[in-house]
Amino acid sequence: MVSESTPASADLERIRGEIDRIDRQLQELLNRRAECAQQVAEVKKAELSGAGPQPDGSGAAFYRPEREAQVLRRVMQRNSGPLPAAEVAHIFREIMSACLALEKPMTIAFLGPEGTFTQAAAIKHFGHAVQSRPLATIGAVFDAVESGEADYGVVPVENSTEGMVTHTLDSFIKSSLKICGEVELPIRLHLLGAPDCRVEKLRRICAHQQALAQSRNWLEKNWPDIEQQPTSSNGEAARLAAADVSVAAVAGDMACDTYGLVRLASNIQDYAANTTRFLVVGREQVRPSGSDKTSIIVSTRNKPGALFRLLEPFQREQLMLTRIDTRPSRSETWTYLFFMEFEGHQEDPKVAAVLRELEEQTVMMKILGSYPQAVI
Repeated sequence: MVSESTPASADLERIRGEIDRIDRQLQELLNRRAECAQQVAEVKKAELSGAGPQPDGSGAAFYRPEREAQVLRRVMQRNSGPLPAAEVAHIFREIMSACLALEKPMTIAFLGPEGTFTQAAAIKHFGHAVQSRPLATIGAVFDAVESGEADYGVVPVENSTEGMVTHTLDSFIKSSLKICGEVELPIRLHLLGAPDCRVEKLRRICAHQQALAQSRNWLEKNWPDIEQQPTSSNGEAARLAAADVSVAAVAGDMACDTYGLVRLASNIQDYAANTTRFLVVGREQVRPSGSDKTSIIVSTRNKPGALFRLLEPFQREQLMLTRIDTRPSRSETWTYLFFMEFEGHQEDPKVAAVLRELEEQTVMMKILGSYPQAVI
């Protein structure tokens, strides 16, 4: 028996035909964009061969953080829906990632192992079309980028509930690397176990000490008597849980997928707005993008009013100071370094004036970099 065509089915076929036509157009445009990316690569290669080695990053570079930030901002500004602007920006992020891989495949070092939030931040910033390299420590990430084994590195710098990551700040003190970008990642923690795990058989809960701290209240309420074991990373905790049904891990979605685990409980973080901020480090200076931040480290003389004199230029020039933190100086007992972060680029006249004044009145000032503010 042959079914009769109805007006509804005819409309459905017409709409599907329109979708197929649009898909063909999208595919054609994507490949045209990729061809343009290849042409850009040829121009940059010619510039690089003519200019010679550019150790300070001032020559043509394949990856331009400020350019990508500008593109993503324009994508979000001109978006008219129905797709949310952030979702469209994520799609363009992956398109740019794939096109950039045609120009020059990049190696991105991150604090590993696989399955960590740092890996998720690296993918959010660079897309999937990169070669990821997990490393055991924050120091190893810095070393890999400095030596040229990796093009860029991604490291955590602060959490909204637990504060600054001191190892990252300490690494900047002795490193020549520059901050090239930032990534903000909402942290959603889950209790994970192997597929055949039974909650009544659990003996240990493993996680990085930050994850244990960020879910402390939930763990104390629901598992007050079970052993909590700090690990080097949430990825390592997930690996242990995958190998032992008596072990559960506190980790995120990427660790769950990477190690084939299942959720025993979801969203166990104590604060719904829990967010971690990551920094992208590289060897080159980044040009202004139009919406930037600058980070510096300064050391002052130990005398009354020293901190006030550090802050006064920011107030006078109406610059927004977004972060200030302290670290002990390793060169002199009971002296401190100030890690400062503020809006603007070091090439902006107001920022340049503040930096000149700080350099005159401090014992030491180190510009860690100017970089685009996080877009997505």
